[in-house]
Amino acid sequence: MAGTTTFHSFRDLLVWQRAMQMVETIYKLTKQFPKEELYGLTSQMRRNAVSIPCTIAQGKGMRTRKEFLSSLRKAQSTSAELDTQIEIAKGLHGEEVGDFKKAQGLLTEVEKMLHVLARKMQPARKTESAS
Repeated sequence: MAGTTTFHSFRDLLVWQRAMQMVETIYKLTKQFPKEELYGLTSQMRRNAVSIPCTIAQGKGMRTRKEFLSSLRKAQSTSAELDTQIEIAKGLHGEEVGDFKKAQGLLTEVEKMLHVLARKMQPARKTESAS
């Protein structure tokens, strides 16, 4: 099929690879948070960071393009949550606590890649004739 993107494994997806790097960065960042954050912001940020590459992998394992697209959209939603949590953590703990710029940079890259991949996965739209 012309125009079809084929991947052998979710591991072949650059967005999954970057998301995995982001998980590692989020874990390193949150390790520096105060201990009282362990069951709060630390836990939420780690869970959302892990969810992004897992959702991409799960979607790649789905049978249809529509299911994969749905998973990509879910990963986009989770990345928005994580983005907000990074901003909250920055406000609460200040930039001196960790490498927020690196975490934010990787997350921004992942968000852009998810957007592009989701757009490519969408079925071609039929043009409507003018009435």
